[in-house]
Amino acid sequence: MILIYGAYGYTGKLIAEEAIRKDLPVILAGRSLKKLDALPWKEHEKRCFSLDNPDAIDQNLKGIKVVLHAAGPFMDTAEPMIAACLRCGTHYLDITGEIGVFEFAARQDKKAKEAGIIIMPGTGFDVVPTDCMALHLKQQMPDATHLKLAFSGLGGGPSRGTSMTMVQSLGQKGAVRKGGKITRAAVGHKTLKVPFPGQTRFCMTIPWGDVSTAYYTTGIPNIETYMGIKPSSYKYVKWQQRLSWLLRMNWVRNIIKNRIKKGPAGPTAEQRASGTSLVWGQVKNEKGETKEARLVCQNGYALTALTSVHIASKLNQRMLGTGFQTPAAAFGADFILEFEGSEREDI
Repeated sequence: MILIYGAYGYTGKLIAEEAIRKDLPVILAGRSLKKLDALPWKEHEKRCFSLDNPDAIDQNLKGIKVVLHAAGPFMDTAEPMIAACLRCGTHYLDITGEIGVFEFAARQDKKAKEAGIIIMPGTGFDVVPTDCMALHLKQQMPDATHLKLAFSGLGGGPSRGTSMTMVQSLGQKGAVRKGGKITRAAVGHKTLKVPFPGQTRFCMTIPWGDVSTAYYTTGIPNIETYMGIKPSSYKYVKWQQRLSWLLRMNWVRNIIKNRIKKGPAGPTAEQRASGTSLVWGQVKNEKGETKEARLVCQNGYALTALTSVHIASKLNQRMLGTGFQTPAAAFGADFILEFEGSEREDI
């Protein structure tokens, strides 16, 4: 049995729809009974509970083999759900892209092995395509010491939930990995012109989840992650750095959150269907030799539903090891190629 927590959120609803389409045994869950009751799948069991009460979480995880956690911000929600999964012997999956959550999950490796469960955050767009790219490049250059990953989306913007999570990081520094350790660095402190499939785009450094996960997948000690951005917008990033002290204030963040709440929940069905995601990666060894590859795949939200449900289904059917795992380490560099619309080429 698979429990989808946060099933009424923008991405959670896409995940629930895909799981039900595949006729998987699912229970829909979340913090709001009203929102659960408003879901169209009346015949499916629903469980309403918050993550503030450990006993309530444990009670609702009875009989659950896999939790697919889709209720962010994960910096607030992942820890109590992971703790409950450890107590209850339930596999844990989520769709986070937050470095802190990945690092917390990695520290639970021993406990997860003792509990006989898998803990695998990042089963969606972050980090499946980029994680698979990282492993593919590592296999092309086993002695790689440096890794750069970049992504860019075409069609549709972020969901309301993703935007809310981003607001929580306003005014904070980004991150890279140097010498195997995560190091703070300003967002946008480096830029690149990246040769994505079909086009070259301007990209800047951001604290993407692969700063954490790619290290566990490949062992490469130096990692930078980049996101496509309009060059004209880059000046606003630099402007935000000067006002980081202001952006960290709760009243400023609340103003931005209220504006986000008035906007659309996320990309429309048409935008998801027509949109694509572009991924590029490069590895380098101590000799200065490089290997590059690029990937095109579905819109990030559409892909998140497909990859997360596919992984949950695999775990619900059979054991795939225990402990903390990353998607590519568990399923291989070609895992992303199993999904329609995914094409990879070496440069």
